[in-house]
Amino acid sequence: MDLSENRRRMQRGELYHAFVPDLTAERFRCMHACARFNNTGDVPRRRLTELFRDVLCDKTPLPPEAATPEEDEKLFEDDPWIAPPVNMDYGYNVKLGKNVFVNFNATFLDTCLISIGSRTLVGPNVSFFSATHPLDPVIRNGTRGPELGAEIHIGEDCWIAGNVIILPGIQIGRGSVVGAGSVVTKNVQDFTVVAGNPARVIRKIETAMDPANGKEWRRWDEEHSHRPEVSSANEGGRDEAVPTLPGTNDHLQQPRPKAKATKG
Repeated sequence: MDLSENRRRMQRGELYHAFVPDLTAERFRCMHACARFNNTGDVPRRRLTELFRDVLCDKTPLPPEAATPEEDEKLFEDDPWIAPPVNMDYGYNVKLGKNVFVNFNATFLDTCLISIGSRTLVGPNVSFFSATHPLDPVIRNGTRGPELGAEIHIGEDCWIAGNVIILPGIQIGRGSVVGAGSVVTKNVQDFTVVAGNPARVIRKIETAMDPANGKEWRRWDEEHSHRPEVSSANEGGRDEAVPTLPGTNDHLQQPRPKAKATKG
């Protein structure tokens, strides 16, 4: 089979051969690019962006350097923030939206496209597996047999918690949450919490971002910028805050009864 056609078959999710010279060379290129990014240390955001774009084979030119380091950092505010180490097969099949955060030890087996929508947060040790193998061992045939894959698409404004595994062909809808340690084997609808192995629906998320909710949508920072200033004492103060997930441990946020005074 022609090598370029073999690569196209890979990206279409059809059977292809992975251990051919050009794809093997591309995986080595990506491995070395990941190593340079992972070992870069404490450097400006410009350098991190440059190295990560090299991992993705993204040839988009960097903007001209700003007058000060602080102003230069701001030029990359919308770029994805990737915490090393990260590992990918090819890099060029990974597409990340604006303000995406991917925590350390992420793995992208990107034989097919893996896309992550803007403002999505990804926890540590998350694996995106777009690659798979034939079930029939006669066809699978070790390194001499064919492989295949299926695209993975993560919507905007999602939260993928730590140690999640996302299998080939999965689509996760906008604004959804995947609980820590889950294995996602089925598509997830918009604004849904799933968790478990295999991941199951836990609840729907009520949010003004959902058009079906019928509420006006404003970002949290915009909403709070319109509130009058109140001292922390009037809001209960930091010590009174009890952080909980929506819909869980709601009883912890109920006001506590006042202790009765006793005569000394």
